[in-house]
Order: sequence, then C-alpha cells, then structure tokens
Amino acid sequence: MVREYPSRPIVGVGAVVVDDGRVLLVRRGHEPLKGQWSIPGGAVEVGETLEAAVVREVREETGLDVEVGALVDVLDRIRLAPDGRTLYHYVLIDFVCRRTAGTLCCGSDATEAAWVSVADLPDYHLAAATFAMIHKALDRLAAGPWRPRDVPEPDVDPR
Repeated sequence: MVREYPSRPIVGVGAVVVDDGRVLLVRRGHEPLKGQWSIPGGAVEVGETLEAAVVREVREETGLDVEVGALVDVLDRIRLAPDGRTLYHYVLIDFVCRRTAGTLCCGSDATEAAWVSVADLPDYHLAAATFAMIHKALDRLAAGPWRPRDVPEPDVDPR
C-alpha cells in the first residue's frame, strides 16, 4: 500500500482504550506522526472488518487484547507536502475500547506504550484532534453502561 502521496484516502482505525480512569497511548514509530503520542491504530487491511482491524492494531502495538465498543467519530487526517501535494490522507474511524487481556508492552509501529491518567494527558502533547477524540470517548462512556459493538457479518459477495 502506498501511504505517501496516495492516489486515494487510506481507511484507518483508532482505539480509545480506557481502563480505570486511564487511557492507552502509544508513541508512533513511523510517519505520519513519528515520535508523537497518540492512540493505537492503523490501516485497515483488505478483507478485514473495522472491528478486527482495531483488535489487531491494538494487539500489534501494545500486546493487549480489547473489546470494541461504540463508534466515537470519523475524521480526516490530511498532511500536505511543502509543494502543496497531499503527502498523507487517512480517513480515521475511532472506537472506544476496553482491555480484556494481555500485559502492556511495546510492539510494532510504536516505540513506547503507556497507560496515562486523564489528568496527565496534556503532558503528552497530543494532536488537538486526538485529545478531542479521547474526551468524546470518555463522554460516551459516562453517558451509559459499557456495550460491546454489535458486529454484523461482513457483506461478502460469494461470486
């Protein structure tokens, strides 16, 4: 998959993983956002459901298993090159998640992983959209009981 100067947007997922008043963050090991703290996530693979992509990305980056909850939001992440061309264009679909198993460790595509209290999030210099997404997810959790996402079977044409 061509990520730099793509011919079309790339679909990605993100996981706002919440556990006991803490949020799971990773420090990105690759562009875009290399070296910056963010939520776990990445590109959806061909034939993979959004939920399966969330579970895979969190496990790859942090060693944790998660249950996928409600959709939080959908956003564009576009970065332009100095010449004005589109260097990166992702359509990101973020979900609130909760940890079900595993021990936190740093995996692929991340150089660090950490549980961070909500009060300490500003210390991690998150992108404004990421900070807003985390707070949207926390609001969603506060609005009602945890519910795992209803995952329909993919609509696959057998032809």
